[in-house]
Amino acid sequence: MVTLKNQAELDRMREAGRIVGVALRRVADAVEPGVALAELDAIAATCIREHGARSSFLDYHPRFTPTPYPATLCLSVNDVVVHGIPDVRTVKDGDVLSIDCGAEVGGYHGDAAVTVPVGQVDDAAHRLMATTREALSAAIGAAVPGARLGDVSHAVERTARPYGLLEGCGGHGIGTAMHEDPHVPNTGRPGRGMRLREGLVIAIEPMLIEGGGDAGRTLADGWSIATADGSRAAHFEHTVAVTADGPLILTTP
Repeated sequence: MVTLKNQAELDRMREAGRIVGVALRRVADAVEPGVALAELDAIAATCIREHGARSSFLDYHPRFTPTPYPATLCLSVNDVVVHGIPDVRTVKDGDVLSIDCGAEVGGYHGDAAVTVPVGQVDDAAHRLMATTREALSAAIGAAVPGARLGDVSHAVERTARPYGLLEGCGGHGIGTAMHEDPHVPNTGRPGRGMRLREGLVIAIEPMLIEGGGDAGRTLADGWSIATADGSRAAHFEHTVAVTADGPLILTTP
């Protein structure tokens, strides 16, 4: 069921989103060759706790996974598209790292992601990240009252060319639950789908893949989804409210 948020609810989500934005900035600033994924996760956990919030990801257990999620962040390196679990591995010069974070305040969630370079990366990695960021921006711009959900999805798909998109994955509604209706695909036809109304809040998250369209493969941990062909991926996300004044990004610091 799709729920619309009133101003008081949006205010709570804005606070949750602000904390997510602060945590993402702190973690991104700490990324350098040789840093351990677990160390980056600890930075986010401390930040969320300092702000009086709770991690949306830690112990989250959807039906499609065998175990609860064991960390504060999803940290996905190179060919891992989403849901990478932080551990003692270190990142190295030339890697691309996707950082996905969620926080809950007063029963309401915020969710956002960025992809950052580790040290010096090649031009292809910069293009991949820039195009993914542009796809997110285009989709946010389409999230206006009276538009259709397909307009948002098509904005991602149109901007993503010539890169591939992870099949079956996309964004989602968000509020008192981390994942709510509606599902927000990264492909779609303009003018189709549910009509967007004021108070709708969605997490929009393009996931672009260098190697073209990809069904992905789930790794042995039961969470991490990697590209089938080993090509690199990038992931950007914001939580966005549909308002009378246009799209409002809730996950900026």
